[in-house]
Amino acid sequence: MFGLEALDLARIQFAFTISFHILFPAITIGLASYLAVLEGLWLKTRNDTYRDLYHFWSKIFAVNFGMGVVSGLVMAYQFGTNWSRFSDFAGAVTGPLLTYEVLTAFFLEAGFLGVMLFGWNKVGRGLHFFSTVMVAIGTLISTFWILASNSWMQTPQGFEIVNGQVIPTDWLAIVFNPSFPYRLMHMATAAFVATAFFVGSSAAWHLLRGRDNPAIRTMLSMAMWMALIVAPIQAVIGDFHGLNTLKHQPAKIAAIEGHWENHGDEATPLILFGWPDMKEERTRFAVEIPYLGSLILTHSLDKQVPALKEFPPEDRPNSTIVFWSFRIMVGLGFLMIFTGLWSLWLRKRDSLYTSRPFLHLALWMGPSGLIAILAGWFTTEMGRQPWVVYGLMRTADASSNHSFMQMSITLIMFVVVYFALFGAGLGYMMRLVRKGPKISEGSETPDGGPGKKRTPARPLSAADDPAEGEHEDNTRLTKEI
Repeated sequence: MFGLEALDLARIQFAFTISFHILFPAITIGLASYLAVLEGLWLKTRNDTYRDLYHFWSKIFAVNFGMGVVSGLVMAYQFGTNWSRFSDFAGAVTGPLLTYEVLTAFFLEAGFLGVMLFGWNKVGRGLHFFSTVMVAIGTLISTFWILASNSWMQTPQGFEIVNGQVIPTDWLAIVFNPSFPYRLMHMATAAFVATAFFVGSSAAWHLLRGRDNPAIRTMLSMAMWMALIVAPIQAVIGDFHGLNTLKHQPAKIAAIEGHWENHGDEATPLILFGWPDMKEERTRFAVEIPYLGSLILTHSLDKQVPALKEFPPEDRPNSTIVFWSFRIMVGLGFLMIFTGLWSLWLRKRDSLYTSRPFLHLALWMGPSGLIAILAGWFTTEMGRQPWVVYGLMRTADASSNHSFMQMSITLIMFVVVYFALFGAGLGYMMRLVRKGPKISEGSETPDGGPGKKRTPARPLSAADDPAEGEHEDNTRLTKEI
């Protein structure tokens, strides 16, 4: 069907599950650090706004964290079910790295998560803040080990092959492989940027509905400061990452650029737009800027970038896909930088919280960070093809011996279950966002007390009742947009 084989369905299934999964860790990483900052600011200033925001976002964090754990477990099992030959070949490297992630990050998060979520009035302020910081550090440690494993598959080193299996010889070389530092910084920064726009979009949504209070303003202000500072830093990290990729995975860069051949000693142009045609071996409808490809990728005006025709056809990534996924990522990155700069201009004019055009932009930029992360991962993983371990094992040799029918049934089941389960989870999380932070009016607890309604500590009980006037506000906002 559609010319697909069992291997193609196995790849689609893994791409589908990892695309769902990566959304949750990205927000978890950013929100964990955001919560640590909020609690730290509250302890320092005793400003109740920070405490209110902490309680609001901790509920969203808890739901997001749970969905991330569940979706991550599914991926781990797929290594054994759909990619058993890869596990047999490289399991001596990837297995311990994933184990280290569980022993360090997951245990650290699990150990302090309960105190963080339910211990606000049960432990001392110092211990609670320490727990929040430990959870934030745990998310970053988890990122460290996951990226170490994936980066080794991109730029493997520190091993030898014995009887058709990878045997580790230098764990420091394995962990700190050539692409790891750049990919770790790129992913961690992407998570912070994605969370900033998620938070900023939530604040913009409330401001457009007329819910203007110190907590909402603080959300937007902190989010836009993060966007202003971190989005340009991410662009610089991306440039260093590109130089590293050019050195170690030149075929990926050639596919990203849609660059098929060099002409004499001419510098490489930058193809802004076009349609790479893998059969005709050319980029159709190309819009080029002379010299700019060499300037960006080699930081010179005379050096050439490797071309796709320099690699055998069977070793070329699918340029049609990675060409556009990369441009989606970069395009959104420039839009994030623009949003941050616009927010700075409005802040100086004292109209950051009242400019409706900007608030609409901030609202629609909410998912931009997550979309950019997905586009970046598609670029990374599709650009590595046809290798599952670059230069060592082809993807076609890594899959389990499943039939087309088996892969079709499991793929359909994954799609149905994921959309039902995680769709409900995402819908519930957005209900929490729509309710907005509850102003505690100076009380040591954000709500509750004798004779007062209490917001449950359990996140899944926090949005049982619709927000007051939610239907009318939604209708009004739709008309405004």
